[in-house]
Amino acid sequence: MHYPTFAVPPTFLGASANPDEAKALVAGIPLDIGVTNRPGARFAPLAIRHASRMLTDGQNPAMGWRDPAQLPIADIGDFEIALGDIEASLKLIEDQAAKIAKPLLSFGGEHTVTLPLLRALSKRAGPVGLIHFDAHIDTWPDNFGQVFGHGSVFYHAINEGLIDPRRMIQIGIRSPMPREVWDWTVGKGVTILSAEEVHESSPAAVAELIREKVGGDGTYLSIDIDALDAAQAPGTGTPEVGGLFTWQMMAILKRLHGLSIAGMDVVEVAPAYDVAEITSLAAASLAWQMLGLLW
Repeated sequence: MHYPTFAVPPTFLGASANPDEAKALVAGIPLDIGVTNRPGARFAPLAIRHASRMLTDGQNPAMGWRDPAQLPIADIGDFEIALGDIEASLKLIEDQAAKIAKPLLSFGGEHTVTLPLLRALSKRAGPVGLIHFDAHIDTWPDNFGQVFGHGSVFYHAINEGLIDPRRMIQIGIRSPMPREVWDWTVGKGVTILSAEEVHESSPAAVAELIREKVGGDGTYLSIDIDALDAAQAPGTGTPEVGGLFTWQMMAILKRLHGLSIAGMDVVEVAPAYDVAEITSLAAASLAWQMLGLLW
């Protein structure tokens, strides 16, 4: 049955496939208690699903002209969290993700949710490569004295051996940071591509660099929406000027077909700071493109 966009069922892209029969799953993770600036990303899963209905009135040419209603995906709802307890929440997220053997596309929530997702994935696949779009390097050793938070997610992921930093590339980095954090990250073997370098390059060249870096083995794809310029994605907790444009990120993703993507997330959408759904629609559109990398 075809619905007008405003009446599409409130799952991602109106997905209604049986989870047992689906080839990929979608889940929300409404956690935002480890943020260092504006809260509100707990409302992102609902907002991204709502905005995704705009994408259901046609087919995606970059996905082989697939009809969204025919995508073999199932939206399994939101993960359980422990309200107010970040470490207990991370354990709950890891336990729930560990039960999922299929590729999972997650909607944060804050970027901290990527850590338990990687913990669960590494138990099945070992250390993976990482494609990380972000304004922030996210390898601070802590968050203003708090061990776990959205600025330290990849510091812990590297130290825990969840990802291979020599197969890790960060795209769009441009925020202020301590020099020692930069040096530590680069010293581990991570490749950092600033937003300015992306602007001076081309989507094809950036995609080729990503391919060279991560190789053909299992790779995780994590998109922090603040990789986009604040004008393109105002609804986020830590916006930074000078970022990527939505068309650039979409064009890069389209050129990553053939990589072995083991899991994906879109995080840090905070819809309350965006009165026109610009950020939620950007996140939904990027997620729509990300799913196309799975088949």
